[in-house]
Amino acid sequence: QVQLVESGGGLVQTGGSVRLSCAASGRTDNINAMGWFRQAPGKGREFVATINWNSGTTTYADSVKGRFTISRDYSKVNGIYLQVNSLKPGDAAVYYCAASTSGYRTYTLAERYDYWGQGTQVTVSS
Repeated sequence: QVQLVESGGGLVQTGGSVRLSCAASGRTDNINAMGWFRQAPGKGREFVATINWNSGTTTYADSVKGRFTISRDYSKVNGIYLQVNSLKPGDAAVYYCAASTSGYRTYTLAERYDYWGQGTQVTVSS
């Protein structure tokens, strides 16, 4: 089992920045990739970014490329960050952290993840 806890969301102005954190605990040695997804009201869960645990390879949704950066936290507990810059109203959503313990070529699909955090809300004000 892997437990994931997100933090760092809040109210941010359009054009502003925020850093989301996700702390992983439990059987983290089984993790192959971690990612961020988001879900806005009335919409489905959307892929945002992912990082391969072994290679460090990152993949981003086209809508966030150049503005969001996913990185791995090696300093304390295993986990990941999502640096979010140049926020737009369309970025407002609940952001979820996810971990996959399976081996895939890509990790852009939600069904490839085994564990999910509870989510953290990002609200963008104009």
